Amino acid sequence: MAKALYDKIIQYYIYGVFVISKDQTNHDPRIMIVDDEKDILRILKRDLESNNLKKKFNVEVFSNSESALQAFTSHPDGYYDLVLTDIRMSKMTGFELYRRIKEKNPSVKIVFFTAFETNRENLDTVLADAYFITKPLSISSLIPKLNSILNQR
Repeated sequence: MAKALYDKIIQYYIYGVFVISKDQTNHDPRIMIVDDEKDILRILKRDLESNNLKKKFNVEVFSNSESALQAFTSHPDGYYDLVLTDIRMSKMTGFELYRRIKEKNPSVKIVFFTAFETNRENLDTVLADAYFITKPLSISSLIPKLNSILNQR
C-alpha cells in the first residue's frame, strides 16, 4: 500500500504536477489545456484556478500535443475530467490528439477551441461527442460552458 502511494506521488512529481488523487471525493474538476500559444495557456490557467471562482478548476497546461498525450496516457482513466485543445498546432493537430486520447479513454470530454471557422456538419460524423468553442475566449463566457459540459453525463 505504501509503495503504491509512493509510486503515484513520484508519477505526479515527474510531470511537475502535485495534486490530490482524483479517488478522493469533492475534487475540483481537472482540466488539461493544450495550445501552442503560451500566453493563452498562462492566462487560462491563472483565471481558471482563481480563488474568486465559485467552482475552482485544477488546470494542467501543455504547449504541444505530444507532451499532452504523454501526460494523458501516464495517468489512470478518469484522471482528467476534460481536455480543452486548440485545433491547429504543429506536428500533431487537435484532431489527432482527440483520436489518440479517445483510444485510451472514450469517455473523457474533449473541447476544441479555435480562431478558425469549422464546418460542424462535416465533423459530426467523426467527432460526434466533441464540443467546439470559438476564440477569442472570455473567461466569463468560458466558465459556464465548461461547467455545462462537465455536468453532462
